Amino acid sequence: MKRKYNPHGLPPWLRSIRNVCGQFIVPICIFQGIRTLILPSILDVLLLILLMAAIIAFQFEMI
Repeated sequence: MKRKYNPHGLPPWLRSIRNVCGQFIVPICIFQGIRTLILPSILDVLLLILLMAAIIAFQFEMI
């Protein structure tokens, strides 16, 4: 059986790190999107895709 993920069961220090990452990931993604538009490279595009996936995971509380 797969256990459901419960963010409230995490230790307090890990919850605070998760909250800080959730707050900083959107501005970093915006910066990376602008950088990708100006100087596109494979690494920039892959990093932007990874950041977008992290935003979606934070939004749906998968992380």
